[in-house]
Parts: sequence; C-alpha cells; structure tokens
Amino acid sequence: MSCPRWRGEPRLCAHLAGRLGCMGNLFSSPDCKAQDERFSLIFTLGSFMNNFMTFPTGYIFDRFKTTVARLIAIFFYTTATLIIAFTSAGSAVLLFLAMPMLTIGGILFLITNLQIGNLFGQHRSTIITLYNGAFDSSSAVFLIIKLLYEKGISLKASFIFLSVCSTWHVARTFLLMPRGHIPYPLPPNYSYGLCSGNGTMKEEKETAEHENGELQSKEVLSAKEETPGKGQKQEPRSFWSYALSRRFAWHLVWLSVIQLWHYLFIGTLNSLLTNMAGGDVARVSTYTNAFAFTQFGVLCAPWNGLLMDRLKQKYQKEARKTGSSTLAVALCSTVPSLALTSLLCLGFALCASVPVLPLQYLTFILQVISRSFLYGSNAAFLTIAFPSEHFGKLFGLVMALSAVVSLLQFPIFTLIKGPLQNDPFYVNVMFMLAILLTFVHPFLVYRECRTWKETPSAIA
Repeated sequence: MSCPRWRGEPRLCAHLAGRLGCMGNLFSSPDCKAQDERFSLIFTLGSFMNNFMTFPTGYIFDRFKTTVARLIAIFFYTTATLIIAFTSAGSAVLLFLAMPMLTIGGILFLITNLQIGNLFGQHRSTIITLYNGAFDSSSAVFLIIKLLYEKGISLKASFIFLSVCSTWHVARTFLLMPRGHIPYPLPPNYSYGLCSGNGTMKEEKETAEHENGELQSKEVLSAKEETPGKGQKQEPRSFWSYALSRRFAWHLVWLSVIQLWHYLFIGTLNSLLTNMAGGDVARVSTYTNAFAFTQFGVLCAPWNGLLMDRLKQKYQKEARKTGSSTLAVALCSTVPSLALTSLLCLGFALCASVPVLPLQYLTFILQVISRSFLYGSNAAFLTIAFPSEHFGKLFGLVMALSAVVSLLQFPIFTLIKGPLQNDPFYVNVMFMLAILLTFVHPFLVYRECRTWKETPSAIA
C-alpha cells in the first residue's frame, strides 16, 4: 500500500493505523482519505510530543529516580492503550489524548532503560544503542496489529492485550530495577532490585559525586576562566553549566541538522519518488512499500555500540601506558561514531539527490542505518560526556530543542510544494551542505582528546 502523502517519520504508523481505521470504521466519516488525514494529524502531534516532552520526563527521572518515573510511564502507557481499545466512532476525538500519552510513557520507559547499559561494563554502548534501536523500531507493533486484524483479531482485543502487558512492567519495576539510578562506573558490590541492600543509594551518590568531579577535572579551561589553585576543591557544576557548554551546543547542532534532514526526506519521499518514476503510481507504491520494510533500526543500532565499545577497549589499553583519565578515554571513543553518523547521513543525502530510481533502494538502506546510528550515538555520547545525575535532563533538553528545530520542515514543505513545484532536488543539495557542518562536532571532540594526550596538565 502507498501513502498519499508523507509527513514525518511516524507516517508509516499513521498510514497503518489509518487503514485500520477505515476497516474498523473508527471515525464516522465514510471517506478513508479524510480518516487518513485525521490519523496523520494525531501522529504528527504524537511525534512532536515524543521529542518535546523528553525534557520534563528527563527531569522527572533525574529528580524522582527510576521507580517513580517508571510508575508514571506505566500509568500513561496503560491509560493510552485502554483509551484506544475502547474508542468508538463517537469518541474518536480521545485519540488526540491517547497518542501523546502513549509517546510520553514510551519515552519514560526508554530513559529509565538506557541506564541498564551501566551494568554491562565493556558492552555499555552496545546495550544503550540496542535499546535505542528497539525504541526506533517500535512502529512494527502496529504492523503486527494490522496483520492480526486481517486474521480476524479485533483492535479492541489487541490493545487490551497490550494493556495487560503492564503487569510485566510493574513486576520488572519493583523486582528487577533499582529504586534510584544505576551509577557508572559501578561501585563494588553494587546490587539492585530484589538483591538491593540499604547501602545501594549511598554507593550510588558517592559514585555520582566521583564521576562528576572527574568530568569537571578533565575539561579544558579557556583563558578567561579562573583555574583553582593547587589542592583547591572545585565546586560541583550545575545542570545549566553543562547545558550551556560548547560541547553540548555542538552536539545539539549535530543532532538537529541530521534529524531535520531525516524528517524532511520522509516528508518529501512521495514527491521525490513520483518525480523519479514519471508519475507511475504502481512503481511509486513498490518503492514506498520497500521503504516501509526497511524501517527496522533494531538490526542496525547495536553495530554502532559495538564500534564504540571496541574503540574504548583499545584506548583504555593506551591509557594504562600514558596514565590518561578513564572518562577522557571513553569520550575519545565516541569520535568515530559521531563522524561515521555524519558520513552515513551525507551519503544518504547524496543518493537521495541523484535522480535514479533504482538507486533509492540504497538510499533507504543508508537512511535506516544513519537514523539508527544517530539516536544511538546521541544517547551514548550524553551518557559518556556528562555526569549521570544530569543525563535525563540533558537527554530531554537536546531532544526537545531538536524537536523545535524540526518544525522548520513545515515551511520547507511549503517551499517545495509551491515555488519548487514538488521538486525537492535543490532542498536536498542545500541540506548536503548543512550536513557538512555536523562534522565540526566530532572534530572538536577529537581536538579535546588530542589536547589531553599532548598536554596532560590541561586535565587538572
């Protein structure tokens, strides 16, 4: 099946849900196209909330810790699935409430699960990127629901089953997850869940303070900043000192530009394929179906984490010889991942700009790999480059600000539909130039690492 119009990354879900709405008469209007447009609006709202609400949910995680955050996530998730299950044609407006609640619950689950990577030591980045890939591929659940519907299982039964699955989340929250945060690096004899003891929270606090102090000590101070005297203890840095740092600002630019290009590509995909196929609807449908079946980032995301973990082990061996900081070594391992993500996105944009229809199969492959690397690298970089006690807020802030930047897709859509007459070629070229700017971020991180290696005194 082909979508009449693509309006952002969740469009596949919107289209599947739209088709389910047509079959199930979810909206009273007999026109399936009108129903698709309503579902598209619902999922546009949900996708924006997915990014924008990450900042307040990140604050909840940092402030109230794992158990409270997961209970809130379970409440939103269960309520949303029950609303969807019992929605009828007369109450379909409730979907505008249910979908944002579903996305808020989902992002809270993701944030609380990312810390599990801290338990795996040398495989930390692999686990973090695996969770991001699974979250990125979660739209496949709607595909499964659609296939079950075609086999005779009602939408109500499917969503009630998803609601019942909350019992597993509740059990995991109390039995297999810590009440607070999982620190990194793990303190000796760290325990959590059923095995946790009274000293766990104290160990976590001490570890977080140690990590925060090491991160502060490794940053290169500019000439305008005052350097404390020898033996003078540095004051703990606030959240805003990290949020306003150059490192965070360039990471925001890196994420926002690449994410905006991904949204824009999907939003203009139908127009792009129509122009390349000369208006042949059957060929456009074939390519849009091929694109839909490539959207399983969970298969690609762990490769990024494996790359970071292997490089980290390599740099750690060098650090033992030179006496470099462990956290500095971990940050250096993110450079190839950040640069490779930008390179993949540049190749993806280049292929999308070449008006050769068969080449778009390669474009689709590069797109899903680039997107998987993007969100995996984003989470892994934030866990490594900043203290764990600020991870939720920083992760939420960067996602919220990138969501605001992604709103630029709508005036760009207007530009393509109007003056450019449905030809996104010149916009693609413009974005290739913008993607080149994202290479500045890994370069600056690399230069920091070089500074630490050449002048160890700069770490102090």
